[in-house]
Amino acid sequence: MRGLLQTVEAVPDRQVYGRVVGVRGLLVEVAGPLSAMAIGGRVVIEDATGRETPCEVLGFQGERALLMPFAPLEGVRRGCRAVVGSAEPGVRPSRKWLGRVVDAMGAPIDGKGPLEQGPLVYPYRNSPPPAHARKRVGAPLDLGVRALNAFLTCCRGQRMGVFAGSGVGKSVLLAMLARNAAADVAVIGLVGERGREVQEFLQDDLGEAGLSRSVVVVATSDEPALKRRQAAYLTLALTEYFRDEGDDVLCMMDSVTRFAMAQREIGLSTGEPPTAKGYTPTVFAELPRLLERAGPGMGEGTATGLFTVLVDGDDHNEPVADAVRGILDGHIVMERSIAERGRYPAINVLKSVSRTLPRATPEEERPFVAEARRVMATYSDMEELIRLGAYRPGSSAEVDDAIALHEPLERFLAQGKEEATRLGEAYAQLRSILSVADTGR
Repeated sequence: MRGLLQTVEAVPDRQVYGRVVGVRGLLVEVAGPLSAMAIGGRVVIEDATGRETPCEVLGFQGERALLMPFAPLEGVRRGCRAVVGSAEPGVRPSRKWLGRVVDAMGAPIDGKGPLEQGPLVYPYRNSPPPAHARKRVGAPLDLGVRALNAFLTCCRGQRMGVFAGSGVGKSVLLAMLARNAAADVAVIGLVGERGREVQEFLQDDLGEAGLSRSVVVVATSDEPALKRRQAAYLTLALTEYFRDEGDDVLCMMDSVTRFAMAQREIGLSTGEPPTAKGYTPTVFAELPRLLERAGPGMGEGTATGLFTVLVDGDDHNEPVADAVRGILDGHIVMERSIAERGRYPAINVLKSVSRTLPRATPEEERPFVAEARRVMATYSDMEELIRLGAYRPGSSAEVDDAIALHEPLERFLAQGKEEATRLGEAYAQLRSILSVADTGR
């Protein structure tokens, strides 16, 4: 009944339109009934050939509305009709969307036919659940990746960032999580992805098993900024739908940085002043509004968020990385130096943090995890001297233990993309490594 009411209310009683009076860069200026337009509303421009270009209302200047298109503007000229559409756009997902690939507007792009629409509209730009009403994070979530399960245990409803430079293995890590994590549904947003890599990700990395319980949203790097930003909003709208259905959802987005870059393009086009590294103020206003939508809901469902951050020049303190790190509940740092020596996933455990620890780790496992971290920290402190041959064995029992355990721990942290290690198994393997070292003393 609620869905039917939404459908009836959305039917316009008349058609309202204005006219294009100017095109300035990425902006289209429209004159007409401004009272019928609203920020975030949809307007469709019809050119002389009948081609329709959907746009979004970004602001107003004098007696004109400022629009930005979701598609190229070729063919648009002064005088084109601009038909005013829905002021509160949204999507109608259903469970039939699982196993499908859609674009930023929710249209199928996988050649498998039309999508079955659900009864309820989920707004693209929804508000997060009220802080006082949403539940706390739940039990630990088995991610299937040893390094994360043992050292960065993630709880259901937690939000984590994956920070890395380009080519360090973020996409492969996300695919491992989509296939192996003990979640009911995975919603994957590829925001600003290279077009060449989309099919590789779907077929080689994600595979049929991973895709069967996933919805993949794709907006490639050549698409307009508005569409790239829209892909991020759609990813969270789908996550909210499955969470409200009572599922444990794994929401993954690659990458938040490209969402921020898209928002920067939009902000600069509308005349916003650039601030840190050219990012406009709305970038830092939109990031928490987007990321806070993931997490526990008010019902039984949860939305665990894993958001990749493409650090500019491997600088983990650049503005977007710094802002995202302060919003999320932990960060996973992937380093190029680790990838260069052939250990994947290239996670630097010592620089990574899960803010649900130590509570998320079983009490009996905490001493082993703490001991392994201490050993890795000792080796990291002495690594340069060890590699140069300047350390003499026997000088320090603590360093000798770190040297003896370095290779076993490195093998533990390395994992093939087809391999999965359950949460309890990861703890057991870690205990075994440390127990062998204790026996050898």
